[in-house]
Amino acid sequence: MTGTATPTLSILIADDEPLARERIRRLLEDLPGYRVSGEAADGDSTLKQVAELEPDILLLDIRMPGLDGMEAATRLQHLEHPPAIIFCTAYDHYAIQAFDVQATAYLLKPVRKEALAEALAKAGRVNRVQRQKLTRTLPSQGEQLAVRTHRGTELIELNDIRFCEADQKYVTIHHTGGETVSDYTLKELEASYPEQLLRIHRNTLVGVRFIRALERTPEGQNVVVLRDHPQRLAASRRHAADVRQWLQDHQPG
Repeated sequence: MTGTATPTLSILIADDEPLARERIRRLLEDLPGYRVSGEAADGDSTLKQVAELEPDILLLDIRMPGLDGMEAATRLQHLEHPPAIIFCTAYDHYAIQAFDVQATAYLLKPVRKEALAEALAKAGRVNRVQRQKLTRTLPSQGEQLAVRTHRGTELIELNDIRFCEADQKYVTIHHTGGETVSDYTLKELEASYPEQLLRIHRNTLVGVRFIRALERTPEGQNVVVLRDHPQRLAASRRHAADVRQWLQDHQPG
């Protein structure tokens, strides 16, 4: 018998009850083609795990402490490649809202093995279509940065970051969706994402996708000109050479 093997899909289980997570894990052990990549006990940790593990499918409870499952699902819809979401809940009155966040399935606890298998198969098909679409339209695989804010955990697509600016002990991340204050240091961001973020000043990193040009002002100051944004960013003499090199290496042709 010949054919292409079906890839194993990774699953994140998000539920505040350890016993509920364990039961789902046991059901998954009997279903080939899936592996549990992680677990989360609340909405904030769910967003963080999605950013770090990039699961194909998220099995998500709704009533959880802090950020609940519905709020977490709403935030995940802003990602360029969110996981397929299957709600697993004891409450049936959230089903209409589940459609609003594009959930693949809505399962009531106790979750039956047959219903779970059917929902996973559907979620797998949806996720593969998403990935094929992304492969055609995105220049590279997206990554997310999980940032803890006073509103909870916010996920920011790295490809959406215009620049990061340090001010005392905080770094403000300027992205296409607005501004987010984080407790990351520029050094941490630069070391973690060298392909996406380029240092142009001791206080500034810039998203390479948004670099349009390097210009010199009448006063002799080097400035980075951004795509689709009016702000010009000061580049130190030390780092201007790196910007010139990046522009030279990425000239079209």
